[in-house]
Amino acid sequence: MPWDSVPWFVEGAAEHSSEVTRLLAYSAFGGAEGIVGPSDLRVQALSSPAAAVRVGVGACAITNRAPGGAYQAYAARLPTADQVAVAATGVTARSDLVVARIENPHSQGESWPLPNDPKAGPYVFTRIISGVPKTTTSIEQVRPGDSAITLARIDLPPNTSSVTGAMITDLREMVQPRRERRIYPLFTANAEFLFPEDGSWHDWPNVARVNIRIPKWATRAQLVTTIGGLGLFNALVRAEVQHFLGSSIWGGSPTTIDDDQGGGARRLTQVVASTINIPPAMRGTMQPLFLKTWMSTDHTGDLRVDNRSAIVHDVEFQEAPELDPGL
Repeated sequence: MPWDSVPWFVEGAAEHSSEVTRLLAYSAFGGAEGIVGPSDLRVQALSSPAAAVRVGVGACAITNRAPGGAYQAYAARLPTADQVAVAATGVTARSDLVVARIENPHSQGESWPLPNDPKAGPYVFTRIISGVPKTTTSIEQVRPGDSAITLARIDLPPNTSSVTGAMITDLREMVQPRRERRIYPLFTANAEFLFPEDGSWHDWPNVARVNIRIPKWATRAQLVTTIGGLGLFNALVRAEVQHFLGSSIWGGSPTTIDDDQGGGARRLTQVVASTINIPPAMRGTMQPLFLKTWMSTDHTGDLRVDNRSAIVHDVEFQEAPELDPGL
């Protein structure tokens, strides 16, 4: 019979194959693999650096890459932190990958050893793949047949026996990251001016301020603000504009407005873009999104928004692996 004869789910005494169960996991994960939550399985140096790294608790989805394993995935969890040894280097630098790997000797074409207790396993491990190219970002680049996901790369200098945080590059990906995009079109009936008086940063334009609710799951925000019909008046203008989210969270470098054409008045379209990491305390809360603008006192021109201007905030919240232990 060409079919796997017991589909999911048949009642009674029917016995379902492990392959069909892994098919269910593959479908649940949408055919993707990676960590389940943004803080899962983060690789860190030990509090006192030594020849080992710590892998934090978490869960993951791992695609079955064994022969005949198409449309199959494993769901694995690490309920307590794991610590794995990292070999010291000699006179030559070395790069190692830290991976979570399934080692299933029952799977077709696999040659992993059978655990002492086949019922209890283990069949999933944190492994170090040593001596990979320094440009490696995925286990598939060096061991394409492994049923594994990449957690981090460790770049060890010569003559090193202790791993520090600076040597670890986070390479985790989320299995099903959430995204939510919102558009905030804003208009003003009254003119707002900004003059080069004191060289300080000002909350401007005021019409650009909007209160937004941050999703509980969001770890990052991509912000793109477009100011259409921004007026430049009275000759030379030099200014910088920057995003702020909440009371003290900003993103990226300021965007420069630099016009040295002199004389008269004109209007332009200005775009401000930022990426902002969102700390846990801000998730699920209402926060103000606004712009701050600085004017150079070495230039004589001023900025204006009025009823001929439009401001649009394009905000995309993202769920992504947390890179900073404080986030």
